[in-house]
Amino acid sequence: MSFDYDLFVIGGGSGGVRAARVAAGEAGAKVGLAEESRYGGTCVIRGCVPKKLMVYASTYAQAMKQAALYGWEVKAGVFDWASFREKLEGELDRLEGIYRQLLENADVDTFDCRATVAGINEVQLADGRKVTAKTILVATGGWPVVPNIPGAQHVITSNEIFHLNTLPKRMLIVGGGYVACEFAGIMNGLGVETHLWYRGNQILRGFDGEARELIAQGMLDRGVQLMTETNVTKIIKTDDCVEVTGSQGQVQSFDVVMYATGRAPNSANLGLEALGIELDSKGAVNVDQYSATAVSSIYAIGDVTNRVNLTPVAIREGMAFVQTAILGNPTSIDHELIPSAVFTQPEYGTIGLSEEDASKQEPIEIFATSFRPMNTSFIGDSDKVLMKLVVSKATRKVLGCHIVADGAGEMIQMAGIAVKMGATKEEFDRVCAVHPTMAEELVTMKSPVRTT
Repeated sequence: MSFDYDLFVIGGGSGGVRAARVAAGEAGAKVGLAEESRYGGTCVIRGCVPKKLMVYASTYAQAMKQAALYGWEVKAGVFDWASFREKLEGELDRLEGIYRQLLENADVDTFDCRATVAGINEVQLADGRKVTAKTILVATGGWPVVPNIPGAQHVITSNEIFHLNTLPKRMLIVGGGYVACEFAGIMNGLGVETHLWYRGNQILRGFDGEARELIAQGMLDRGVQLMTETNVTKIIKTDDCVEVTGSQGQVQSFDVVMYATGRAPNSANLGLEALGIELDSKGAVNVDQYSATAVSSIYAIGDVTNRVNLTPVAIREGMAFVQTAILGNPTSIDHELIPSAVFTQPEYGTIGLSEEDASKQEPIEIFATSFRPMNTSFIGDSDKVLMKLVVSKATRKVLGCHIVADGAGEMIQMAGIAVKMGATKEEFDRVCAVHPTMAEELVTMKSPVRTT
């Protein structure tokens, strides 16, 4: 049977674009790709990239205060949101242009419209056209979820925060995951009176408990007004503010309310279920280790599968998909022991098991130290950092590494190599320390602080 395309990709995010251009440029396949929004997806347009640039911008106020304590004559002034936003949007336009150019250079046909699956080898485009493909790849990512509460139409999500017309004076962020906590640090650093409400008893559920406590305290010390065990029950928009009622009976007014209470796979109305492709209770496309669905011609990668929702993972899944479906070399990726960073303030880098999860599996030893780093203790700052290793008693392998400190994301990338290789505590110990650094503590902790 003859098809219009060897491969048609639905979704122009990092995973979909990588799969499309590798399939076309390196495997020689005829490829089409449809994207209903902007090329680059969540990471480039609505996530990692603009968020990290906002993190950078938000740290300069504290840096200037610290510079003054070091002896520099500095004056912080006022943050110019309009100027920053213009530069940010220009950078996103530039990056989207690069993504488009990469596809063009690989001779991928692009369609700037929504696409759905119309059959096992058919794709329906929103402009009325229908194309056929031997293989279809769904890479539509995820989307922020806002609970159905009275007044929910008056809130924003992480999609909109990058494009605010003006910086709010007073803001509420609802949620306790990494997105909520990252933006709490960002907005606080930009000079916004920032409140964070979370329904749980501590932020960053699922991460290491000791790290969570230190990050929460660091946020409080920097000025974030954190309230746990509370939720929003009602939101009312008035002429000059957004009035929010909390589950503890409090009523407070804000200029902007942002919800960061989770993301869901962007799988609705794609036509998958009609073909017998199952979605789980959260909407994730069910796939096997090779990203294949129950229909042999249809695959899915990235956040729409809700496996490990990280951009580098989606990219690797896309490359493995090309090997499997286009080149006939079945290839899966390893979803275990993936390092990640949470760009809170203070920053958090992590790989492997938390102390809590590890202790449920086997007897462990905890090597940890928390201290005031040289660069800030010199000027009387109370900030603390954490270096922590979770070690198996039986095998001596490092099961988890947790770092709370400025630059933790950079450090965990290097530590992650050792943990992924299965390094033992004694192998960490054999590495000579780089002095004076914070990270040297990872190789100088000789005695466990506790065992479980």
